[in-house]
Amino acid sequence: MKEFELKYGCNPNQKPARIYMADGSDLPVEIISGRPGYINFLDALNSWQLVKELKEALGMPAAASFKHVSPAGAAIGLPLTDKQKKACFVDDIEGLDDSPLACAYARARGTDRMCSFGDWIALSDECDAVTAKIIKREVSDGVIAPGYTDEALEILSAKKKGNYNVIKIDPCYTPAEKESKQVFGVTFEQGHNFFKIDEALLTNVVTENKILPSEAKRDLIVALITLKYTQSNSVCYAHDGQAIGVGAGQQSRVHCTRLAGSKADTWFLRQHDKVLGLPFKPEMKRPDRDNVIDAYINRNEEDCCADGNWQKYFTEQPERFTDEEQRAYLDTITGVSCGSDAFFPFFDNVQRAAASGVSYIAQPGGSIRDDAVIECCNELGITMAFTGMRLFHH
Repeated sequence: MKEFELKYGCNPNQKPARIYMADGSDLPVEIISGRPGYINFLDALNSWQLVKELKEALGMPAAASFKHVSPAGAAIGLPLTDKQKKACFVDDIEGLDDSPLACAYARARGTDRMCSFGDWIALSDECDAVTAKIIKREVSDGVIAPGYTDEALEILSAKKKGNYNVIKIDPCYTPAEKESKQVFGVTFEQGHNFFKIDEALLTNVVTENKILPSEAKRDLIVALITLKYTQSNSVCYAHDGQAIGVGAGQQSRVHCTRLAGSKADTWFLRQHDKVLGLPFKPEMKRPDRDNVIDAYINRNEEDCCADGNWQKYFTEQPERFTDEEQRAYLDTITGVSCGSDAFFPFFDNVQRAAASGVSYIAQPGGSIRDDAVIECCNELGITMAFTGMRLFHH
């Protein structure tokens, strides 16, 4: 296939629209079903690069959940605990423990379920039936993978009356050395970002605490590869082989750190017994449960525990999850890793990260205030590595 005509571009008024190879060669993708759109392909091609690099760096199947050209979640296929399965709404999936790829997507989707609503999915390996079963029951736009088993395709074909977007990508495809795009009629050209992220990037530890265990290195690699495909400015928290909080596209670095930290906090709080034990009405749909859980933890739009409200969602009135209870629970969490796509210009980023259990940080370094940032890490006992590499993505 030399080109594919899109329904429209970013918005319905932006026509005509298409994808094609500038050199006239075949596209590296095959559209198995559906009709993916402009933003779908942006998500598909960015998310595929992320999971491909995670697999290459860590040697495990990987998955990502993308929304509007940034990851809502990304993970490798480590087994889930019983609490994690329940928090990710996959405790009823048979065969989950036997499919590392399904575990990876369960983690990627389960991290930030509100942001993953209507996501684009990327899988590093051939999609199996267990992974397809998870995908089938979630609200999503489509999936990209290097292949699909016959059983997986049969399961996915039942989604959206056979119109679900399924893309197969050539896993051997390598982009050209140079890439270009147009903005306001002006063509930009740059070298493709082939920079490799691995443990060698974490050798320059600049803090008094030099302890950087293998699990922390793994999680910092997850965070940094995630940031490589996140709209900048961006900060990512990672734990247990998955990105647990992504702060994307913020103008202020500390705002990235706060946003990512609040998402990481919510991920951990979703595993609290009070949240796992919420007495939902059996007819409550999954997206509605996600919204209520977020309201229960963060108390954003309404008090879901109040008289007149709780009856909409629960079979009995739940106890409130107080600020004091949440803080006490979060204070027990340590060992979280944090990556930043550019240097921390102020030590407030370290202080905010520490409040979410961060013990390990990787950032490029190079700020005139590096000494203050390092001193803050030393005071808090945090290990920090300077990578020397910025990871902006636009």
